[in-house]
Amino acid sequence: MSTRHHPIAIIGGGLGGLTAARVLHVNGIESAVFDLDAGPEARTQGGMLDIHEENGQKAIHAAGLHDEFRKIIHEGGQAMRLAGPDGTVHVATEDVGDGGRPEVDRGDLRGLLLNSLPDGTVHWRRRATGARPMDDGRHEVTFADGSTVTTDLLIGADGAWSRIRPLLSDAEPAYTGISFVETDLHEADTRHPGGAAVVGGGFFICLGDRRGFLAHRETDGSLHVYTALRADEDWIDTIDFTDHGAAKAAVLAHFDGWDEDLRGLVAHADAITPRRIHALPVGHRWKRTPGITLLGDAAHLMSPFAGEGANLAMYDGAELALTLAAHPGDTEAALTEYEEALFPRSEASAIESAGSLDTMFGTDGLERMIAFFGSGRPGA
Repeated sequence: MSTRHHPIAIIGGGLGGLTAARVLHVNGIESAVFDLDAGPEARTQGGMLDIHEENGQKAIHAAGLHDEFRKIIHEGGQAMRLAGPDGTVHVATEDVGDGGRPEVDRGDLRGLLLNSLPDGTVHWRRRATGARPMDDGRHEVTFADGSTVTTDLLIGADGAWSRIRPLLSDAEPAYTGISFVETDLHEADTRHPGGAAVVGGGFFICLGDRRGFLAHRETDGSLHVYTALRADEDWIDTIDFTDHGAAKAAVLAHFDGWDEDLRGLVAHADAITPRRIHALPVGHRWKRTPGITLLGDAAHLMSPFAGEGANLAMYDGAELALTLAAHPGDTEAALTEYEEALFPRSEASAIESAGSLDTMFGTDGLERMIAFFGSGRPGA
């Protein structure tokens, strides 16, 4: 198989990689994106995202897509409820439509970015298996299908288990002590009215005894629920998730005595999927290395409890692209400037994320979160 050269190769077609490609395109710079999926519709993207004014929305503006972005906002999605194990709602806020942290469906947002790129920018079915530096300052990337590409600038946007990161850092994601069991309840208002009533129209948090439920109302009327608890790293392996009945029972054993409508978010689910939560070390950084950098989870994987993962990935992508555009012909100056801003920015968010995990899943998590929201701080 012949090797093709691309001046800029972005490994990973998630939100961060696509944002980088789009902002480069807006600034007249060509790039190639390589993604492991078979195509844009290969899998559901899942979950709602709140896109923050200070980072995610800035990236959308840099991409020239703000008007189109406004069309995919989930109206009412900024509403929030915080409840306890008995179902009592302690904090409730309405979506006032100020646009500060509008909710969008991750799949809709990814589709917006994909459709904004020139045909052929994204190369599908290209699962990176490794990369290496070459003698001429370029890098070579190898894919599972046996193909290779070379590039002047290699951008690792390939997520938590990045194949590009080992060229820069020995750091690996570590288990945070929290495991999720994700469930979906379709056509919630008609098929799961109890769950629909407890979650409401936006974001729902229920905490108690170092565990809880985090849920979103999706744009299609379904509920997407993250059941979270402190557990040993191998806890998920003790459950057969192919047997939905047994898996639900195993999860619900940790929620004995909780309100039945809350338990129903697991008991009545149409789909159930386990996921361990990992994070890179807080303050992860690397030495400036010519011709290569990272963005998003590849650079600063953190737990989701600060709500910053997607926002930071998009902001990273936009900032990297803008910095490259501002330094034509001097990629190293651009990468130095990008990383000097990236490291403290991501460290601050990682500290916030780790702190939120400890707050939410501590012994007095509910009380501390009631105080947090009562102080006028924004929702997650």
